[in-house]
Amino acid sequence: MPEVYQPDLTSLVERARALPASGRRAVLGICGAPGAGKSTLASEIAAALGEAAVLVPMDGFHLANAELERLGRRDRKGAPDTFDADGFVALLERLRRQTDHVVFAPVFRREIEEPIAGAIAIDRRVPLVITEGNYLLHDEEAWSRVRPLLDACWYIEGPEDERLRRLVARHIEFGKSPHRAHEWVNRSDEANARLIEATRGRADLIVRWWGQ
Repeated sequence: MPEVYQPDLTSLVERARALPASGRRAVLGICGAPGAGKSTLASEIAAALGEAAVLVPMDGFHLANAELERLGRRDRKGAPDTFDADGFVALLERLRRQTDHVVFAPVFRREIEEPIAGAIAIDRRVPLVITEGNYLLHDEEAWSRVRPLLDACWYIEGPEDERLRRLVARHIEFGKSPHRAHEWVNRSDEANARLIEATRGRADLIVRWWGQ
């Protein structure tokens, strides 16, 4: 079973800093349900490590809205099959090889609800890549190839009421009405959250995180 840990930020930064060894790049995954705080935590660790780390979120591999419409999956955006999982695996494999001078990764822009290609540059000299997302520990289809590419994976969890509050507030901030935000959280986000929670036992570390 994973270790359960209620840390401060400094101790997590030091754990992350220690992952690269013998000049070999390491990849740290930060997983958790929607609204758990994984994006914020990953950003804070990357900022604390400066040039020694780069953040590459999984969300850059969202399928475009036009493709989700074609597939009839726009109303379940965020489910495992609404990402390019094979593309994400290919990026992780390329980053682990550390042979290219620069690798470019996509990013997801919430203000337009679309991925943008080539938005993150990862220099070959950066020793630590941090990736965060919902399905890093998922074991179905292409997602099952992600976990072996991570040197460590932490599962983030915190108070459920706060997680749900953040989710609703996020959807409202980016354009949904309060009614639509609550409906989306209860129908789509929570279905994803139950799936993600089932992967908790595959993490190296359970982080009880109350950060904002």
